[in-house]
Amino acid sequence: MRTPFFSFTARWALLLVCLTGAQLATSFSARAQSFAKGADTGWLQQMEANNYLFYNDQGVQQDCFQILKDKGINSIRLRVWVNPYMTDWVNGHCSPAEVVTMATRAKNMGFRVMIDFHYSDSWADPGQQTKPAAWANHSFPQLLTDVYDHTYTVLSALKANGVTPEWVQVGNEIPGGMLWPEGSSTNFGQLTQLINKGYDAVKAASPTSKVVVHLDKGNDNARFRWFFDHLTANGGRYDVIGMSYYPYWLNQDYTVSISSLQANLRDMASRYNKEVVVAEVGGDCASAPQNVYDMLVAVQNAVFSVPNGKGLGVFYWEPEGYRSFSGYPLSAWNNNGRPTIAMNAFLVTPTSPPPVTNVLLNHGFEADGVATQTPASWTSWANTAANYAADYTETNGQASTYRLTHWLGSAYQVSTYQVKTGLANGTYTLSAWVMNGGGQTACQLYAKNFGGPEKNLTLPVTNTWTQIQLPGIQVTNGQCEIGLWSDANAGNWCSLDNVELRPATVTNTRSVAAVSRFEVYPNPVAHELTFVRFTGAATARIYSPTRQLILTRKITVAHPSIDVSGLAAGLYEVRLDGAGSYQAQQFVKE
Repeated sequence: MRTPFFSFTARWALLLVCLTGAQLATSFSARAQSFAKGADTGWLQQMEANNYLFYNDQGVQQDCFQILKDKGINSIRLRVWVNPYMTDWVNGHCSPAEVVTMATRAKNMGFRVMIDFHYSDSWADPGQQTKPAAWANHSFPQLLTDVYDHTYTVLSALKANGVTPEWVQVGNEIPGGMLWPEGSSTNFGQLTQLINKGYDAVKAASPTSKVVVHLDKGNDNARFRWFFDHLTANGGRYDVIGMSYYPYWLNQDYTVSISSLQANLRDMASRYNKEVVVAEVGGDCASAPQNVYDMLVAVQNAVFSVPNGKGLGVFYWEPEGYRSFSGYPLSAWNNNGRPTIAMNAFLVTPTSPPPVTNVLLNHGFEADGVATQTPASWTSWANTAANYAADYTETNGQASTYRLTHWLGSAYQVSTYQVKTGLANGTYTLSAWVMNGGGQTACQLYAKNFGGPEKNLTLPVTNTWTQIQLPGIQVTNGQCEIGLWSDANAGNWCSLDNVELRPATVTNTRSVAAVSRFEVYPNPVAHELTFVRFTGAATARIYSPTRQLILTRKITVAHPSIDVSGLAAGLYEVRLDGAGSYQAQQFVKE
């Protein structure tokens, strides 16, 4: 048989393709290995001194650091206070000397280290930024020196013990500033000077350490834009944007806000060209450990998916401080000294969530950059010329700055809509985040002119952002008009943000035709979702309407069901991955 002839150019092209694939695989693996999976362990030294013991899953007593390491943790975060109370187990300790001891121990066990400067004698957070007692009467120029000297001294002591922190936080959860009142964010110029003094001290003592500026409520994009716009305008110096994310303290399930967290992570990395890290996360592992596991997987995936490798990692606060010691409700440890199953989430290799295939333009109403009438890529209709004023954008969006609002001081009829042409025929889902004051004759999200009868959904009356979905839009003519329609009385209002029109079913290219499509029932489902028409073992992954991974379970023919009772009501997509196939189906959770 004659050997096929390849030109020199073709052979090099083939070799390049092979090398590129190998390099991409190697790059992905390297990123996954460098991804920080962290635990804040500020209480550990005091727990050990007071005879609290730690046990692995098998009940064998071990060093807590070893248990954390075996759970996939590769990084340790330690808070440092200036002159803390040394007799209070829960609210004291974390002195510079103790932090050096614990950081040295962590480094010797192979952990990467993050140091978190609170610039206080005790807790610093959005509700309290109390100056250390020794600094209480210092002038602002002296406070600048205090921040520099304290930061430099601690990091120099770490260096003398062979510890080079990979990250250093200058302040802890500081949306309102630090070292109040002089460093309040109401005086951003002075706050910026304090941050810059911390930055300069870090770089002088430990030049390779990355400086983190850390805020709470990582799902609140407007909060972060406000702060970092002001920090940038005032010449602030930093390397990494840190976020806390606690759905528990937001009084909501993580599925409500995980997409906002991911959007904010991406926006911060893009807007300010900085790396991002979730410096604190936690959940109620005593009551809902599986839900916390799912949240931690979703958060890691959200950070890992930030473009250009700018998502650095995720740190749990504070896993080992179980309740009989701390009383802290979000500990990830059982009172028997063993870790909860939530900690197994750090054994999962992070992946990038599937891309959101949203065909709409300016879906978040940000394109104009200012509040405006009739936002870019959208069209307005009103029943009178004067009523066009009822359609406009304003600030306080769901996950970014702007939102669309319908409101007028007199009765009005108005719609804001977008017509998409050139669509592939098939089934689509329309979703949006909405708020609504109520009282209208009609207030609807709608889809029409897609080849079938109009579909619409009345907006719920709610003063908080709520996501709604309009599934089953069967496009047969290559186009679809979607919009918000209001027939309202004087003073009635509604708002819309982050609107998506996307294909309802997504399949991977891996051998889908080679296997029969699985099915799920019941649909809608309240408790257990059962899979049929599949063979062997498989992994079921459930995604939210915004393509966030929120649940992962193994199934077999012998055990083909998974519990979905913990999911919020709404539309979901489940993907089944096994035996080389990759398929998707939609279901509705009641």
